[in-house]
Amino acid sequence: MSKVIVITGVTQGLGRAMTQALIAAGHTVAGCGRSADKISELTEQFGTTHHFSAVDVTDDRAVENWATTIIEQLGPPDLLLNNAAVINENAPLWEISADEIDQIIDVNIKGTINTIRHFVPAMIARQSGVIVNFSSGWGRSASAEVASYCATKWAIEGLTQSLAQELPRGMAAIPLNPGIINTALLQSCFGSHAEHYATAEEWAESAVPFLLKLSARDNGKSLTAPA
Repeated sequence: MSKVIVITGVTQGLGRAMTQALIAAGHTVAGCGRSADKISELTEQFGTTHHFSAVDVTDDRAVENWATTIIEQLGPPDLLLNNAAVINENAPLWEISADEIDQIIDVNIKGTINTIRHFVPAMIARQSGVIVNFSSGWGRSASAEVASYCATKWAIEGLTQSLAQELPRGMAAIPLNPGIINTALLQSCFGSHAEHYATAEEWAESAVPFLLKLSARDNGKSLTAPA
């Protein structure tokens, strides 16, 4: 059965790969990203059956307007994928600027919260739907020079566990470690070593079927996508 799937951060990396795979599988995707040019490319590629919008998830009012439009046109999402994220340039914590830390917290934590606040009430009213908040291996462990990113992903783990306890029966909130994938984000911290890992498109081949099978019985579980 076709599902309505909302994805943040669809213009590159995992978001774009999931979008392509989900549409190929017959589902309807509503996605957002910050680049208006890349959003236009997605609309041209996939047509108006799907909904792509230039939205900055750190802008609460913009997210509210986007969510209202999507829910009015498509109904509440069956699957909400909070994927949008940024990472700091490799550096000791004391060398990361205040502006860069603010950006990481605003996108990775507050962006996820904004999306939840504006999409989940309609899902609760229907008493069904799965929310997947993308965490990281660095949301369950730590490494040098990515402290601010680790902090946000540990926050996502705790936030999602709390959300899972607040949802009604029939719904689920799941923190997901996607694994190590060769994306621009990984390249920024792994450099040339990133090429030893699967591409986002290769990852999506196994990850998307896994995501589509998630259900209320997975509520509160910290999961890892299949390699």
